[in-house]
Amino acid sequence: MRIPSYYRYPTWQRFFAGVAIGAIISWVVFLHLFGVLQEKQVRQITELQDKIADLENEVRIWQEDYVKQNKMNKKKLMVQEISVHLVNAEQYKLDSYTTFRIEESVKEDISHLKAKDIETVYNSRELLKRAIENKTYTINEQLYKLEIHQLFVFTTLSIELKLKPLPSS
Repeated sequence: MRIPSYYRYPTWQRFFAGVAIGAIISWVVFLHLFGVLQEKQVRQITELQDKIADLENEVRIWQEDYVKQNKMNKKKLMVQEISVHLVNAEQYKLDSYTTFRIEESVKEDISHLKAKDIETVYNSRELLKRAIENKTYTINEQLYKLEIHQLFVFTTLSIELKLKPLPSS
């Protein structure tokens, strides 16, 4: 079987020439549109990358400011509450009212520390320790002295005390 020779007929020659020119023109149009779209995409990606870089820089600045602000706030924290606990009240068989009276007496002695900044309270902890430990309490005709077992200074000033009997004179 033989393929007919269309190259000799001018109508077919025009048709194939039109197909070839059309293919070339469509390829040029396709490349132009594809290039324009790619350029738009590249521009958009570049803008987004710049925006991301700016936002990351802004977040970094905010985080640095946040850390600085937290440090400043920690320096300015105030004592808001005072908590006193007598650790060895059971050892001396003290009733809850006596324990409460001792704890409240200590709270009254150091109540002036409320609304003071933590740094000041921490710097005056030795004075606080002496003020608490130098006071004597008479319970059931026996003299007792308090000793600070633990002292925590933060927004809540937490003090754990131990009761020590004084030797009879």
